[in-house]
Amino acid sequence: MAAGGGGAWKVAYADFVTAMMALFLVLWILSQDEKIKGNVQQYFRTRFKSVTKQSVGIIPIENADLIRAKRAHFDNASAIPLEHVRRLNDDLVRAFVANPNYIDMKTLRVQMTDEGLLIEFFNDPSRKLFKDEKGMEAEMTEYGKVLFQIVSWTLAKHDSRKSTLIEVGGHTNKSFKSDQNDKDEWTVSTARALEVRKLMSKEGVRPQQFNKVIGHGHKQPLKDKLNNLDHPYHNRVSIMVRPGRVDT
Repeated sequence: MAAGGGGAWKVAYADFVTAMMALFLVLWILSQDEKIKGNVQQYFRTRFKSVTKQSVGIIPIENADLIRAKRAHFDNASAIPLEHVRRLNDDLVRAFVANPNYIDMKTLRVQMTDEGLLIEFFNDPSRKLFKDEKGMEAEMTEYGKVLFQIVSWTLAKHDSRKSTLIEVGGHTNKSFKSDQNDKDEWTVSTARALEVRKLMSKEGVRPQQFNKVIGHGHKQPLKDKLNNLDHPYHNRVSIMVRPGRVDT
Protein backbone atom coordinates (compact mmCIF):
# COMPACT_ATOMS: atom_id res chain seq x y z
CA MET A 1 0.00 0.00 0.00
CA ALA A 2 1.29 3.45 -0.88
CA ALA A 3 2.44 5.56 2.01
CA GLY A 4 0.11 8.42 1.14
CA GLY A 5 -3.03 6.30 0.65
CA GLY A 6 -3.81 5.46 4.25
CA GLY A 7 -5.79 8.60 4.99
CA ALA A 8 -8.78 8.07 2.71
CA TRP A 9 -10.72 6.20 5.39
CA LYS A 10 -10.40 9.21 7.71
CA VAL A 11 -12.18 11.43 5.20
CA ALA A 12 -14.91 8.85 4.72
CA TYR A 13 -15.28 8.43 8.48
CA ALA A 14 -15.52 12.20 8.99
CA ASP A 15 -18.25 12.39 6.34
CA PHE A 16 -20.12 9.56 8.07
CA VAL A 17 -19.93 11.24 11.50
CA THR A 18 -21.12 14.54 10.04
CA ALA A 19 -24.06 12.82 8.36
CA MET A 20 -24.99 11.07 11.61
CA MET A 21 -24.87 14.35 13.53
CA ALA A 22 -27.13 15.96 10.94
CA LEU A 23 -29.53 13.00 11.18
CA PHE A 24 -29.70 13.19 14.99
CA LEU A 25 -30.27 16.95 14.78
CA VAL A 26 -33.17 16.48 12.37
CA LEU A 27 -34.67 13.74 14.57
CA TRP A 28 -34.35 16.00 17.64
CA ILE A 29 -36.09 18.88 15.87
CA LEU A 30 -38.90 16.62 14.70
CA SER A 31 -39.48 15.49 18.28
CA GLN A 32 -39.97 19.06 19.57
CA ASP A 33 -43.21 21.01 19.87
CA GLU A 34 -44.47 23.40 17.18
CA LYS A 35 -43.12 26.49 18.95
CA ILE A 36 -39.53 25.26 18.87
CA LYS A 37 -39.91 24.07 15.28
CA GLY A 38 -41.18 27.51 14.32
CA ASN A 39 -38.25 29.23 16.04
CA VAL A 40 -35.73 27.01 14.27
CA GLN A 41 -37.43 27.59 10.94
CA GLN A 42 -37.49 31.35 11.48
CA TYR A 43 -33.80 31.35 12.42
CA PHE A 44 -32.73 29.83 9.11
CA ARG A 45 -35.13 31.96 7.07
CA THR A 46 -33.96 35.37 8.30
CA ARG A 47 -30.54 36.92 7.90
CA PHE A 48 -30.97 39.12 10.97
CA LYS A 49 -32.93 37.78 13.91
CA SER A 50 -34.54 39.71 16.74
CA VAL A 51 -32.17 40.49 19.54
CA THR A 52 -33.37 39.55 23.00
CA LYS A 53 -31.91 39.51 26.48
CA GLN A 54 -31.04 35.83 26.10
CA SER A 55 -29.51 36.01 22.62
CA VAL A 56 -27.34 39.06 23.21
CA GLY A 57 -26.35 38.54 26.80
CA ILE A 58 -27.76 41.66 28.44
CA ILE A 59 -26.34 41.99 31.94
CA PRO A 60 -28.27 39.68 34.30
CA ILE A 61 -28.34 41.71 37.52
CA GLU A 62 -30.69 42.04 40.44
CA ASN A 63 -31.91 45.47 39.32
CA ALA A 64 -33.88 43.96 36.46
CA ASP A 65 -36.08 47.04 36.14
CA LEU A 66 -33.02 49.02 35.09
CA ILE A 67 -31.87 46.64 32.39
CA ARG A 68 -34.57 45.50 30.01
CA ALA A 69 -34.19 43.83 26.64
CA LYS A 70 -36.67 44.68 23.92
CA ARG A 71 -37.04 42.85 20.62
CA ALA A 72 -35.43 44.83 17.85
CA HIS A 73 -36.51 44.72 14.23
CA PHE A 74 -34.23 46.30 11.62
CA ASP A 75 -35.10 46.67 7.97
CA ASN A 76 -32.76 44.91 5.56
CA ALA A 77 -31.39 48.16 4.17
CA SER A 78 -29.93 49.37 7.45
CA ALA A 79 -29.70 46.37 9.77
CA ILE A 80 -26.69 45.87 11.99
CA PRO A 81 -25.49 42.26 11.62
CA LEU A 82 -26.40 40.30 14.71
CA GLU A 83 -22.84 39.16 15.34
CA HIS A 84 -21.61 42.76 15.30
CA VAL A 85 -24.28 43.78 17.83
CA ARG A 86 -23.54 40.77 20.02
CA ARG A 87 -19.81 41.48 20.10
CA LEU A 88 -20.36 45.15 20.91
CA ASN A 89 -22.86 44.36 23.64
CA ASP A 90 -20.84 41.50 25.09
CA ASP A 91 -17.68 43.58 25.24
CA LEU A 92 -19.56 46.33 27.06
CA VAL A 93 -20.97 43.83 29.54
CA ARG A 94 -17.56 42.29 30.20
CA ALA A 95 -15.97 45.69 30.66
CA PHE A 96 -18.59 46.83 33.18
CA VAL A 97 -18.78 43.65 35.23
CA ALA A 98 -14.98 43.34 35.33
CA ASN A 99 -14.97 46.03 38.03
CA PRO A 100 -17.81 45.03 40.41
CA ASN A 101 -16.20 46.78 43.37
CA TYR A 102 -16.18 50.10 41.57
CA ILE A 103 -18.98 50.18 39.01
CA ASP A 104 -22.49 50.28 40.43
CA MET A 105 -24.65 48.42 37.93
CA LYS A 106 -27.81 50.25 38.94
CA THR A 107 -26.36 53.42 37.41
CA LEU A 108 -26.49 52.09 33.84
CA ARG A 109 -28.71 50.27 31.39
CA VAL A 110 -27.94 48.61 28.05
CA GLN A 111 -30.80 47.53 25.81
CA MET A 112 -31.75 46.88 22.21
CA THR A 113 -34.49 49.06 20.76
CA ASP A 114 -36.08 49.32 17.33
CA GLU A 115 -33.58 52.08 16.56
CA GLY A 116 -30.34 50.46 17.70
CA LEU A 117 -28.29 49.81 20.83
CA LEU A 118 -29.23 52.21 23.64
CA ILE A 119 -26.79 52.82 26.50
CA GLU A 120 -28.01 54.96 29.40
CA PHE A 121 -26.13 56.29 32.42
CA PHE A 122 -28.07 57.58 35.42
CA ASN A 123 -26.89 60.38 37.68
CA ASP A 124 -27.62 58.37 40.83
CA PRO A 125 -27.43 60.46 44.03
CA SER A 126 -24.97 57.97 45.54
CA ARG A 127 -22.77 57.62 42.41
CA LYS A 128 -23.03 60.86 40.49
CA LEU A 129 -21.90 61.27 36.89
CA PHE A 130 -21.56 65.04 37.21
CA LYS A 131 -20.55 67.37 40.01
CA ASP A 132 -23.03 69.37 42.07
CA GLU A 133 -20.81 72.35 42.81
CA LYS A 134 -21.97 75.73 41.60
CA GLY A 135 -20.96 76.31 38.00
CA MET A 136 -19.71 72.71 37.61
CA GLU A 137 -22.98 70.91 36.76
CA ALA A 138 -21.55 69.71 33.43
CA GLU A 139 -18.18 68.63 34.82
CA MET A 140 -17.81 64.87 35.18
CA THR A 141 -16.95 63.10 38.38
CA GLU A 142 -14.18 60.50 38.31
CA TYR A 143 -16.87 57.84 38.35
CA GLY A 144 -18.58 59.36 35.33
CA LYS A 145 -15.30 59.54 33.44
CA VAL A 146 -14.67 55.84 33.97
CA LEU A 147 -18.10 54.85 32.64
CA PHE A 148 -17.83 56.99 29.51
CA GLN A 149 -14.24 55.86 28.91
CA ILE A 150 -15.34 52.22 28.93
CA VAL A 151 -18.03 52.95 26.34
CA SER A 152 -15.61 54.97 24.23
CA TRP A 153 -12.94 52.29 24.17
CA THR A 154 -15.48 49.62 23.28
CA LEU A 155 -17.07 51.66 20.48
CA ALA A 156 -13.65 52.54 19.06
CA LYS A 157 -12.72 48.87 19.07
CA HIS A 158 -15.82 48.01 17.02
CA ASP A 159 -15.45 50.85 14.53
CA SER A 160 -13.72 48.78 11.85
CA ARG A 161 -16.99 48.31 9.94
CA LYS A 162 -17.68 52.06 9.87
CA SER A 163 -21.38 51.15 9.85
CA THR A 164 -22.69 52.76 13.04
CA LEU A 165 -23.59 56.32 14.00
CA ILE A 166 -23.65 57.69 17.54
CA GLU A 167 -26.16 60.05 19.11
CA VAL A 168 -25.50 61.55 22.54
CA GLY A 169 -28.34 63.05 24.57
CA GLY A 170 -28.37 64.91 27.89
CA HIS A 171 -31.48 64.72 30.09
CA THR A 172 -32.77 66.17 33.36
CA ASN A 173 -35.74 65.56 35.60
CA LYS A 174 -38.64 68.00 35.75
CA SER A 175 -37.55 69.63 38.99
CA PHE A 176 -33.96 70.22 37.92
CA LYS A 177 -32.57 73.53 39.11
CA SER A 178 -29.08 74.95 38.83
CA ASP A 179 -27.42 77.16 41.41
CA GLN A 180 -26.87 79.66 38.62
CA ASN A 181 -29.83 81.50 37.12
CA ASP A 182 -28.38 81.45 33.60
CA LYS A 183 -28.09 77.64 33.59
CA ASP A 184 -31.48 76.06 33.09
CA GLU A 185 -32.25 72.44 32.22
CA TRP A 186 -31.64 73.03 28.51
CA THR A 187 -28.25 74.62 29.03
CA VAL A 188 -27.05 71.97 31.47
CA SER A 189 -28.39 68.95 29.55
CA THR A 190 -26.77 70.25 26.35
CA ALA A 191 -23.49 71.00 28.12
CA ARG A 192 -23.39 67.50 29.59
CA ALA A 193 -23.99 65.89 26.18
CA LEU A 194 -21.20 68.00 24.70
CA GLU A 195 -18.83 67.02 27.51
CA VAL A 196 -19.52 63.34 26.89
CA ARG A 197 -18.90 63.77 23.16
CA LYS A 198 -15.66 65.59 23.93
CA LEU A 199 -14.42 62.80 26.19
CA MET A 200 -15.46 60.08 23.74
CA SER A 201 -13.54 61.79 20.95
CA LYS A 202 -10.50 62.06 23.19
CA GLU A 203 -10.73 58.34 24.00
CA GLY A 204 -10.76 57.12 20.41
CA VAL A 205 -14.24 57.55 18.92
CA ARG A 206 -13.92 59.20 15.52
CA PRO A 207 -15.65 62.59 15.16
CA GLN A 208 -17.36 61.37 11.97
CA GLN A 209 -19.35 58.83 14.00
CA PHE A 210 -21.29 61.48 15.89
CA ASN A 211 -24.59 62.08 14.16
CA LYS A 212 -26.28 64.16 16.86
CA VAL A 213 -25.38 65.74 20.21
CA ILE A 214 -28.36 67.34 21.91
CA GLY A 215 -29.83 68.44 25.24
CA HIS A 216 -33.41 67.30 25.85
CA GLY A 217 -34.06 68.95 29.20
CA HIS A 218 -36.89 66.98 30.87
CA LYS A 219 -38.81 66.39 27.61
CA GLN A 220 -37.77 62.74 27.20
CA PRO A 221 -38.43 61.11 30.59
CA LEU A 222 -37.76 57.44 31.23
CA LYS A 223 -40.82 55.42 30.28
CA ASP A 224 -40.53 53.26 33.39
CA LYS A 225 -40.46 56.36 35.61
CA LEU A 226 -43.37 58.33 34.11
CA ASN A 227 -45.20 58.21 37.43
CA ASN A 228 -42.40 60.25 39.00
CA LEU A 229 -40.99 62.93 36.71
CA ASP A 230 -38.80 64.20 39.56
CA HIS A 231 -37.00 60.87 39.95
CA PRO A 232 -33.21 61.43 39.94
CA TYR A 233 -32.71 58.82 37.21
CA HIS A 234 -34.27 61.17 34.69
CA ASN A 235 -30.98 63.04 35.10
CA ARG A 236 -29.01 60.92 32.69
CA VAL A 237 -26.96 60.69 29.52
CA SER A 238 -28.12 58.46 26.67
CA ILE A 239 -25.89 57.08 23.92
CA MET A 240 -27.68 55.57 20.94
CA VAL A 241 -25.65 53.49 18.49
CA ARG A 242 -27.57 53.39 15.23
CA PRO A 243 -26.94 51.59 11.94
CA GLY A 244 -25.77 54.03 9.32
CA ARG A 245 -23.04 54.98 6.92
CA VAL A 246 -20.11 56.87 8.45
CA ASP A 247 -18.41 59.49 6.28
CA THR A 248 -14.66 59.01 6.08
